[in-house]
Amino acid sequence: MSESRVSESGAPRPESGAPQDAAASPATVPPAPVPPGTVPPALRRARFAVAVLFFTNGAIFANLLPEYPAIKSGLDLTNARFGVAVAAFPAGALLAGLAAGVLIRRFRSSCVAVAGTLLTGVGVFVAGGAGSWALLALGLLVAGAMDAITDVAQNAHGLRVQRRYGRSILNSFHAVWSIGAVTGGLMGAAAVASGMSVRWHLGISAALFTLLALGSLRYLLPGPEGSDQAEPEHAQPRGTAVPAAAWARVVTLGALVVIAASGSVVEDSGSSWAALYLHDDLGASLSLAAFGFVALTGAQFVGRLIGDRMVDRFGQRAVARAGGVLVTVGMGLALAFPSVPGTIAGFALAGFGVATLVPAAMHGADMIPGLKPGTGLAVLGWLMRLGFLLSPPVVGLISDATSLRVALLVVPLAGLAVVLAAGVLAGRREVFRRQVRA
Repeated sequence: MSESRVSESGAPRPESGAPQDAAASPATVPPAPVPPGTVPPALRRARFAVAVLFFTNGAIFANLLPEYPAIKSGLDLTNARFGVAVAAFPAGALLAGLAAGVLIRRFRSSCVAVAGTLLTGVGVFVAGGAGSWALLALGLLVAGAMDAITDVAQNAHGLRVQRRYGRSILNSFHAVWSIGAVTGGLMGAAAVASGMSVRWHLGISAALFTLLALGSLRYLLPGPEGSDQAEPEHAQPRGTAVPAAAWARVVTLGALVVIAASGSVVEDSGSSWAALYLHDDLGASLSLAAFGFVALTGAQFVGRLIGDRMVDRFGQRAVARAGGVLVTVGMGLALAFPSVPGTIAGFALAGFGVATLVPAAMHGADMIPGLKPGTGLAVLGWLMRLGFLLSPPVVGLISDATSLRVALLVVPLAGLAVVLAAGVLAGRREVFRRQVRA
């Protein structure tokens, strides 16, 4: 699931340009950058292998999403009960996410990422073939737990490769994740359109992407975690924070949480509810209904491709506010004047609008003065996962009390919240310029 999840926290430290390891918070000084024409073949292969892991991570779960209407109908679930089952995925991520660091230190990020991919596929397969609500929730719980561990592990290994390169390459992995998610969504739509059974579809999908992940293992970097990491820079001494400024840190972090959580709510609305709304409320076919999620994720991918250039030119604050306006206006008009094409377009505008929100919030959290390195990121990431946990049942409850169309008003409201909270982000002249220290 999106890289709106833990993966976004792998951004470089703002002041030094040094990347942070997903399992350790101190900033580090990277090696001198490798000129593009002189990158060793083994390092190129390692970069490609990490990209394969990000691709499979995006594709496995996305294959399940177009099957949601059929699963919900087959189990005769209300929107509320279905929402609670879907919430098992982020609940599993919350329960297991903190174990990722221990597993990585014990078994290495490469092995943990590949094993997590395999087990994520197993969880998705169980959820897709579930004959009861409990088994659906259990499958999603396992898939969410393994997805969170895979997410951290693949980012930890991506950061190892990035340190060898000596320059930022992590954003390219996030873009590949989006390609994987769109591919998975299209595969799911094709399976639904062809009438393939859910179990056959998800079994083939899990086997295919597990084989891809296993094939990448031999090309990932050898050696223990931290072997590519330079000595930490001078850390801020404990007790140096100014007590009078504590309230400012809390307010700033709170605003950043609003921005990141708003982006998460929009993403979750596309993954959990777009297909159901298009099919059940607007009468779209099951295969066409899948394009709500595909449009959101595809537009988000485009936003990620050009996001760095937009931020460099206009600043995080302006880009986030413009994105919030796109979300509010796009989905607001789609809900006010409901139609299948208009709703798909609305989800696309929402996806483009939230493309840079989580990275911007992570960057801002890492820049809050007086906090130890990684503290702001950890708090922000935890609260984002809580947002993923609470969003599906809340939308489900509102839709059962009113309608899913009314419940999806959370999307334009989330865009409005971004517009109001974006003042804490950096302006054009304050945007971090990545510099690599030799």
